[in-house]
This record gives sequence, structure tokens and C-alpha cells, in this order.
Amino acid sequence: MTKNEIAEVLEEIATLLELKGENPFKIRAYGSGARILESMEQVDVDRLLEDDDLDSVKGIGVALAQKIGELHATGKLEFLIKLRASIAPGLVEMLEVPGLGAKKIKAIHGKLGVNSIEGLAKACADGKVAELAGFGAKSQDKIAEGIRNREAYGKRHLWWLAQEVGRPIVEGLRKLPQVVRAESAGSSRRGMETVGDLDFIVASAEPELVMTWFCELPEVKEVTARGETKSSVRFESGLQADLRIVPDEQFVFALHHFTGSKDHNVAMRQRALERGLSMSEWGLVSVEGEGTAKEKAERGEGEGVKDEAALFAKLDLEFIPPALREGRGEIEAAEQGELPRLIELGDLRGAFHNHTDASDGKNTLAEMTAAAEALGWEYLGIADHSKSSFQANGLNEERLLKQVEAIRVQNESGKFRTHVFAGSEVDILTDGRLDFDDEVLAQLDYTVASVHNALGQDEATMTARLIRAVENPHVTMLGHPTGRILLRRESSKVDLAKVIDAAIANETIIELNASPWRLDLDWRLWRKAAERGLMCAINPDAHDTAGLGHVAEGVNVARKGWLEAKHVLDTRPLADVKQYFRIK
Repeated sequence: MTKNEIAEVLEEIATLLELKGENPFKIRAYGSGARILESMEQVDVDRLLEDDDLDSVKGIGVALAQKIGELHATGKLEFLIKLRASIAPGLVEMLEVPGLGAKKIKAIHGKLGVNSIEGLAKACADGKVAELAGFGAKSQDKIAEGIRNREAYGKRHLWWLAQEVGRPIVEGLRKLPQVVRAESAGSSRRGMETVGDLDFIVASAEPELVMTWFCELPEVKEVTARGETKSSVRFESGLQADLRIVPDEQFVFALHHFTGSKDHNVAMRQRALERGLSMSEWGLVSVEGEGTAKEKAERGEGEGVKDEAALFAKLDLEFIPPALREGRGEIEAAEQGELPRLIELGDLRGAFHNHTDASDGKNTLAEMTAAAEALGWEYLGIADHSKSSFQANGLNEERLLKQVEAIRVQNESGKFRTHVFAGSEVDILTDGRLDFDDEVLAQLDYTVASVHNALGQDEATMTARLIRAVENPHVTMLGHPTGRILLRRESSKVDLAKVIDAAIANETIIELNASPWRLDLDWRLWRKAAERGLMCAINPDAHDTAGLGHVAEGVNVARKGWLEAKHVLDTRPLADVKQYFRIK
């Protein structure tokens, strides 16, 4: 195991020990050990383990060093296996409730004997949690809301994770000799931030063999339905997938229909009717004549199309990319020839909101730069946390300015082709002031201002807080403006219309945080905001080298927001970005 993987295990051990009510010093030792490992270079960890000298590192004792060595060598830890077995699974499951940590779970379990989410929900409903010392009615209400959200969120899955399941299935289907063509459909194809299930459309004249391949995939936990032309399976994660097999001549119509959205399809069917045609998953046929649309299509009476572009052309429309098929004016724009030239991943030249191991990232400045260079980026922005984010090892003024100097030295060395901008993700304090004073901020290339605490402020307070930050002349961009965590935490209450107005007035960028868990600012707000002049920056909020790749998800969402390359700062060449930051 790598040092970062071992650090994650140590964090898990600390959490489990806290659930058991172990000695606080013992719990802290594992958490500290995790942070120490994250701050070290992998080569140093390897060398110290090889020399059996890891316990020479301050903060890592003999016992902890032995466990780290066991994980490094075998990828397993007998201590952890026994620890997991000693805790009721329901207590660990309760950690999935937003806002409920190990300390609170231990208190609830100890006082009420609750050891499951179901039991916790009942205890909240009966008012028993509110009666516990240190909780109260507000805490009880938040826990109950978290349980309800967990249940609702459990039916949805992050697009990014669903894609990891769906992409190899599509590739595998296309390789089958019985398959003419295959595509993903549904909300996954439209790039929705979360999806309920996966849909696959296949053209084949030999459905039985294709269906057998699909239902016998090794990752399938359960086949919930199996038919000649449609089957449904469920994976270990709970994600469901449906496969529909159609004749090749129906493929385009089925693909369009099952891609959706419902609002888009309704509008398309109405447009077809206005032209004397009936549009469905079976085909595009005349409303005249006998029989259903399916029967007419099967008799070969429908309009023949080779792809979706030809299908849209039959209705006098430009091709509408799947990302835009949400019933939000795309048909009218396609009719007028006014669809945007949507941004593509290849348009990006860099990104600005990224972290190193100086705060809570897992890789060094050099490692992050090398990864950006491997992606072909012209520039990379480093914006580690500021001092108020103590939980993220935020930088104080001294550490920040040392990092700025290190970035300047690296740029001047010519070691990398990728230029690094020196920034900071500065906390917006509860009243809208920033975590660093203007004198410090003036020494940075740019500043990302973000909220990380007091996310539950009322709408008026939060709105005023963000606007005050946006109006600060040293703030280049506003980071993850609503603070949402998809499927875990709702957005803060904020009047985004007013915040967007302030950003436009002050020429402050609002980021599209490309972390698959955030995707904030929401795509539904970008079209009108960009038309009014709001500048976007697609930022991965990367905490390791792999995280830089999340810009792909950001581009995916930007396309849903009708954004073009001209709307996004990080599509500009290095010289233009340097000029933009100087002006700002």
C-alpha cells in the first residue's frame, strides 16, 4: 500500500476507536500518524520502512510503525480486521448520516442503546435524542433530516461513479460480434450530476447472446429482470442498469427516446405532430394509415435515419447535443441555428483551485505540477487552504509566503513547462471578511474565496457574507458558492441571483467546482449568468494528482449550462491569463 492509502486506513482506525470510546490519546495517535504520513515523501517512507526505522519519525511510535509496516507489506492489518468485527455494523452505517460523527454516535448508542439507523430514526421521532446532554431539539431535527436525505440520496448515484461502471460495459458491448452498435442513454448520457440508473441501447439481430453476456457480467450482484429484448441488473453499489436490444433500423429512435429528458421528448413529439408525423422509440411514421407507430415501423413505413443528426434534420432542427436535451429552450435555439458551440475538454489549458500537501492535499507542489504537465496544461493554480481551515492544515501568513516563494523559484528554474500561479483558497469568515489581510493577498497572483464553516447561516446573512467577499478587490474568484456536497449535504441558503449580480458588477469570477461531489455553481444557473457577462473558471478542487482529471466532469456540467470556451477563463492562453490576473 502507498503512504496515502495507509493514511486512509489510519483515519478509519481512529474513527472506529472513537466509536468504541477508546482512550482519546490513542485515537489522536492514529489521526496524527495519518497526517504525518501524508506530509512525507513516498521514497522516505519506503526507505524508513526498509531500514525498520519509521519509529524515529516524531509522532510515530513503535506500535504504530509496526502496523504501518504490515499495511505497506501486505495491504492488510489484522488489528483492523478484529476492530471492525468488534463494532456493530449499524454503528458504522450511522456514520453515513450527514452531520453525525463518531462522538455523537457513541453518545447515542451509550445512552439509548441505538445501534442502527432505523433505531436512530425512531429515537428522533420519539424525541429521545433531544433529551440527551449536548444535543437538544435542533440537533435532533438535523439528525432526522440527515436520515431522510440519506434515504433519498440512496436512490441516486454520482455521475462520475456511474460512468466508471457504465463506460466499460459500453466498450464491452461494442466488441461483441453480435452487436452492430451500442450506446449509453438516459440521464447518464445527458450528463446529469446524479443518475438513478444506467441505460444501454444495443442494435443486434441476435439478442439472446448479447443478453447472456450482460446478465453474466462478473460485477452483477443480482439479475432483477430478464427478457428477450430487455433485462435489468443491479451492482454491488445498488446501481441498477437496464439493457434494451432493438433492430438496427430502430436504434436511433430508441437511443433518442431513452436518452430523454421527458420534457425534451414531449416537445419533440409535438413538433413531429405539427408535421403530420408520430415520433416514438419505434420510429418516425406518418399519422395517416392503419396501425400503431410500432406496427407501422415494423412494416417499414417509417422514416429512415442513420444517426441522430439525421433524425433532428427530419424535424428541421440542428443536432442538439445530449447535454442540452432538458426542455430549456434547446429546440427553439436549434430551429434558429443558435445553439452554442459547447466547450470541450480539449479547450482547457489549466485550472486554478488545487491543493498540495502543504494543506490537505496528498501530493507535493512538484508532483502536482508534473501531473498538470502530463495533461498538457500550460498553467496550474495552487490555492491551498488559509489558516482558519485548521482542520485542513491551513497555511498561516508565514507558510503561505514561503509557498509563494517556492512557486516563484520553481517557475524560474525551467524544470517544468507548466507555469504555476501562486494563490490561496482564503476562508470567507462569518461576517464576510477574509482570512488574510489585503497586504498578504496583494502578494498572490490570484485568490479563491470560499466558505468552509457556519454553512447554516440564514439566507440574508449568507448572501451578505458572499457579496462582501465578492466585492473585495483582491478576490479573483468565488469558490463552491453554495457549499453543497451532492447526495450528502444540501446547499446553503443564499440568494444566488444577488451574488451573481455582485460578481458581474465587480468582475469577479465564480468557479464551477468540478469535484464530482460538488459541481457548484449548479449548471441550471450558468446560461443566463454567462450571457450577462459572468466569467467562469472550471476548477477540479484537486487534492491529489488524480483529482486534476475531474475537470472532465466540470466540462460535462459546463456543457449542460450552455457554456462556450469564451465563457471560461481557463481556456485562455497563459499570456492572457497573466494579463487577466494583473488587471484584476
